[in-house]
Amino acid sequence: MENLSAGVVMPGCGPLPILRNVSFRVLPGETLGLVGESGSGKSTLALTMMGYLSEGLVKLGGDVHFGGHSMFEAGTGTLQALRGGEICLIPQNAGQSLTPTMTIGQQIDEALMLHTDLSPRERKRQVVELLEQVRMPEPAVIARRHPHALSGGQQQRCAVAMALAGRPRVLLLDEPTTGLDVTTQVHILELLRELAKSRQVAMVFVSHDLGAVARVSDRIAVLYSGELVEIGPSTRILKSPEHPYTRGLLASIPRMDGARVPEVLPGYPPPLAGPRERCAFAPRCSAAKDPCTAGRPALDVRGERYRVRCHFRRDELDDPGSLVRPSTRPRNGVPASSLLEVRNVAITYSRKSLLSRFTGKEDRARVLTVDDVSFTVHRGETIGVVGESGSGKSTILRAIVGLQPPCRGDIRMEGSRPLDDRVDTRPLACKKEIQLVFQNPDSSLNPRKTVAEIISAPLELYFGMERGPARERAAQLLQSVRLTEHYLDRTPGQLSGGEKQRVGIARAFAAEPKLALCDEVTSALDVSVQAAVLDLLSNLQREMGVAYLFVSHDLATVRSVADRVLVLYQGRICETGPVESVFAPPFHPYTGALMRAILEPDPDRRPRVEIKDTVESAPPRQGCPFQRRCPHKPGKICDREAPPAQELANGHRIYCHLSPAILHS
Repeated sequence: MENLSAGVVMPGCGPLPILRNVSFRVLPGETLGLVGESGSGKSTLALTMMGYLSEGLVKLGGDVHFGGHSMFEAGTGTLQALRGGEICLIPQNAGQSLTPTMTIGQQIDEALMLHTDLSPRERKRQVVELLEQVRMPEPAVIARRHPHALSGGQQQRCAVAMALAGRPRVLLLDEPTTGLDVTTQVHILELLRELAKSRQVAMVFVSHDLGAVARVSDRIAVLYSGELVEIGPSTRILKSPEHPYTRGLLASIPRMDGARVPEVLPGYPPPLAGPRERCAFAPRCSAAKDPCTAGRPALDVRGERYRVRCHFRRDELDDPGSLVRPSTRPRNGVPASSLLEVRNVAITYSRKSLLSRFTGKEDRARVLTVDDVSFTVHRGETIGVVGESGSGKSTILRAIVGLQPPCRGDIRMEGSRPLDDRVDTRPLACKKEIQLVFQNPDSSLNPRKTVAEIISAPLELYFGMERGPARERAAQLLQSVRLTEHYLDRTPGQLSGGEKQRVGIARAFAAEPKLALCDEVTSALDVSVQAAVLDLLSNLQREMGVAYLFVSHDLATVRSVADRVLVLYQGRICETGPVESVFAPPFHPYTGALMRAILEPDPDRRPRVEIKDTVESAPPRQGCPFQRRCPHKPGKICDREAPPAQELANGHRIYCHLSPAILHS
């Protein structure tokens, strides 16, 4: 890519650049990580590498070259042969990119048919081999399944297998691990690293997760407002960055070494399109000086394959440290009064048998997605809920909000008031008290409504606001999630994934709830916006006394916001207690495995994967739910008997047959 510029052409204004003079090369077997805030142009840049430009964009200068071809001047036939064959894109959400009515085998076979000359019999064999290469269990069985029958991690692996069908020389990965739990994420990243080196595939890895980028990338390019501000070896970028923006991104990341909510990078990124006569980051940079506002800095060479767009070197800046200071979050001391009580709840998605419907007795053959889960949420408290995909985290939230009725147990509000099983039978005041922020905003935002209408709906429903005041309040709520009022008249289709998620958060808090159920609310957000959202949640909790059930696969984020933690496996509680106790030895074997698989933004720190890369369709009928994957299983007792509750200090409880002394070691 050489001096590529792209933008929009407005009548009477001339061209307005969005991507500005971007240049880099990716060598065979090398992985380039592409990082930056939402709206910095990362995904647009990845698409231009295939010769694509989003609707309304035009190339203003430069070019993209691959194998002797210009991706913008090559003919249609050449581009069709290159795209999907030698250059492949693996999208962020594999579930949306896979055809729901076709089996996995049919979809991989279609890719083989387009990009190879194999016979039908050879293609059938190759489908199984590709699924084996991406480490799918029982590949012949998986090939006959439809996408909805697979987990998120399995769907992502199938997308990788489809991309490998044409034996590509370049892989473009757009947020490929966003939304995956920590163990699945590590397995996918290890697979990608191995494929890049063994097949000598050049990869461009677009992500806001600097831990994931550190694990797979040889070099990192930092993009800000459509231009490169720093590019170089991953070790130097992540350990001693020179550009203040890169340092600010790194400082915005929640860490496992303390209960800290990072303060937010000040200000907002500038509009992508428009003139650029000064440093784009100057308005947000605490180390800015006069030259920063007087002229645009060049991308200076400061070492082998290392360049920085800044007027000053690191030792010349007044603020050589980070731009943001992590602040300690005060933990709740004496618990406040009870707000929500979940008592012995069991939930299943399977239907009752005909016999159990007539007799009224419990059907023992039914698989319980969640079983015997009990906990209490106090006013103003945050409970973190962690576990792999399929552990029942979202199912519990759905039961609390009234979207999935439990088959056993009860849920009470404020100590004594039972909640109806279904949301449509709950009174309006009760609906207002509990709000759910969905994990996938695409499934919860009406695509035909504007952002103003979406956020105004709860304001009109719960507070009777007129349209004018509701729009003003919607603008204030948008600002609190770092979006401007210019977004009010946009529809969800005109927003990025991170922007949609922020709109979903704003809508939930428009109701001023007592309890907010946050289902992976920061998984699609870049680190600076994530810090802003965490800061917002913390401020709302202090000001309004709102309580949170905070579901996340990011243990560092849970560490920074939670007072207590609930660790789930296959819908059963493994460990629970104060956050300081749960995230310090002794661990339940499952909690310990999750902790050691955490990705840190340090290329020298390799995560340890201790549990098998398998997906269990159902928990065992008896014994410990973790028995099949436990790396420290003591014996047959785990197969026969449910693990006892071991009471440790400060309300810390572990359900395991191993003694605390062994767990501590």
